[in-house]
Amino acid sequence: MNAPATLAPQALPHATWRAVRDAACAPYRASGRFAWHWARGKLGRDPVFRGLLERGALPARARVVDLGCGQGLMASLLHACEQANRCGHWPAAWVAAPSAQAYTGIELMPLDVARGEPALRALPFASRLVCADMREAELPPCDVVVILDVLHYVDIAAQDAVLQRVRDALRAGAADSRTQCAPRLLLRVGDAANRRRFAISQWVDRIVTSVRGHRVPPTWGRPLAAWAAQLQSLGFDVSSVPMSQGTPFANVLLIADLK
Repeated sequence: MNAPATLAPQALPHATWRAVRDAACAPYRASGRFAWHWARGKLGRDPVFRGLLERGALPARARVVDLGCGQGLMASLLHACEQANRCGHWPAAWVAAPSAQAYTGIELMPLDVARGEPALRALPFASRLVCADMREAELPPCDVVVILDVLHYVDIAAQDAVLQRVRDALRAGAADSRTQCAPRLLLRVGDAANRRRFAISQWVDRIVTSVRGHRVPPTWGRPLAAWAAQLQSLGFDVSSVPMSQGTPFANVLLIADLK
């Protein structure tokens, strides 16, 4: 599994990233100090958001479905990138700045939905947060599905069922002749084959879940090779990118393009 050449990383200038990060966090002030600090901490410490931008993994004008979206931070980040581009702050040599024409975030935890809704009301594109279980929620036709660190909360059979429904939603989106985006799944998982780092990931995940005021559920992991094999069986071309920079975790980003 090798990343395509178009996804080779390009360093995002720190000033650009700082401006995008601050703009993405600003709407969460309307939801209170916890929501704003959580957004700041997530964008500041989790390498996946900057990593997605540096690899051009998020297209422009995409219809995005975000499973386990939390406060809907991805929607605000996409808007911040579009703003940076309009103001001339997006690197000219890069691919087009990512943006959204529609965003649907699905989140099980009512507290997170309540924190995210005030922030997303100000976005200029159609955006909504749905308080629902990803195993049951309707997935609209879309161009990009984002699943970051949530599939391990359901058992293996449920994981496979969610991934099949994701494939179907992407296919439905691709059938729309108006779309210009290739259907893509962005999935970050823990590699259970890296036992020590995976155990640390699970331990920290339980602590963070508790701090956010949520029940700590059991988790189910699998090795990276098993994740890739399952996606390939569903018709995806898969590349993998380590996504634990600066952390002790076993996280890997899978970039899966539907054939």
